[in-house]
Amino acid sequence: MSRPVAVLLLVIATAIWGLAFVAQKSAMDHLGPLSFSGARFLLGGVVLLPFALAELRRKQVRLADFTPRRWVMIGLLCAVFLIGSLLQQYGLVQTTLTNSGFLTALYVLFVPLIAFVAIRATPHPIIYVGAPLALVGIYYLNGGHLAALNFGDVLVIISAVFWGGHVFLIGLLSRATALPVTLSAITFIGTGLVCLAFGLPIETPAIESFGAIWMQIAYTGLLSTGLAFTLQAIAQQQVPAANAAIVLSAESLFAALGGALVLGERLSPVGYAGAALIFFAIILVEAVPAIAARRQPVRA
Repeated sequence: MSRPVAVLLLVIATAIWGLAFVAQKSAMDHLGPLSFSGARFLLGGVVLLPFALAELRRKQVRLADFTPRRWVMIGLLCAVFLIGSLLQQYGLVQTTLTNSGFLTALYVLFVPLIAFVAIRATPHPIIYVGAPLALVGIYYLNGGHLAALNFGDVLVIISAVFWGGHVFLIGLLSRATALPVTLSAITFIGTGLVCLAFGLPIETPAIESFGAIWMQIAYTGLLSTGLAFTLQAIAQQQVPAANAAIVLSAESLFAALGGALVLGERLSPVGYAGAALIFFAIILVEAVPAIAARRQPVRA
């Protein structure tokens, strides 16, 4: 897969996630965060399971062949995904979509820091220009202001740290195993089972509550979870984690688009300026390294 195609897959995943914010928020009127998360992730994992088994057969790999260290890394991937998802979902109960979209995107700053601490990976210098530009763009996209921060906002900020860890780990493991679909299926099924194991006895949801939001569960389970996170895992085999984080920061842009389409919200002039900055940051971090690589002389 070429780098431009991988970036396109990331953009598609980002669009799906951005539009999912409305579904995640509205679902909280009927289900608790644990029960909703369990339903969406388990659905996404079960749908992916046949594709994961086919991937294992095609590449002639058995899960039993994974080393203990590899399983520890997969377990860590599942843990950061679980914690990041739940903190974001609990935060959404208490904060606005605008604040949640902006604050979640703070992982743009955390990814290069995590990569440097974990494996001493030094990103291309353009990242230090692109990341702040993307954050400023996200801020302007949301009108150049935030509502008063509350406890829900704090939860979303903490979730951004774990989302940064997820972006880093999924890129690392996808390249190491070449099994992006299998990694996604393991993550979703494990996360879904844990959420339901705690959610059913704690939140005691009624069966009717799941039926009342079947569209939200279907969208977030099949598209936001099953498809989008798998596209991310596939794409990050080609795109470094720090670059991927910049591309994924466009999630706020698509969240704003979802608000416009579903809720009738409209961007202010400064919001359009923010959208332009986000796209400029994405083009910058992808184009500059590519141009620099082409200009380097070929050694005999």
